Amino acid sequence: QVQLVESGGGLVQAGDSLRLSCAASRLPFSVYFMGWFRQAPGKEREFVAVIRLSGGYTYYADAAKGRFTISTDNAKNTVYLQMNSLNPEDTAVYYCAGGRVGDPYQKASYAYWGQGTQVTVSS
Repeated sequence: QVQLVESGGGLVQAGDSLRLSCAASRLPFSVYFMGWFRQAPGKEREFVAVIRLSGGYTYYADAAKGRFTISTDNAKNTVYLQMNSLNPEDTAVYYCAGGRVGDPYQKASYAYWGQGTQVTVSS
């Protein structure tokens, strides 16, 4: 059974940094890209960043560009999301996900999801 386990969330102040990790196990070879999404209270789950596992192509939502960096450590089967210059609008549960086909910016393209890690940014 595929497992994605996020960690690294917490309570920080505006301007601080956090690095989220997503440890993947038993991920099928058919998984083509890994993404991070987030969901704030009362809002839809939204795309944050994606990385293609072959070639390392990355893409970010506008809110993440210039502040967040997605990366992988293939030896550790781990995906990271480095988040800098955090602000209260970044407060959300952050999820990592694995996708095989389709639009990597859409939730529906992802077959595998972690349980999420809470990030809270105080002003």
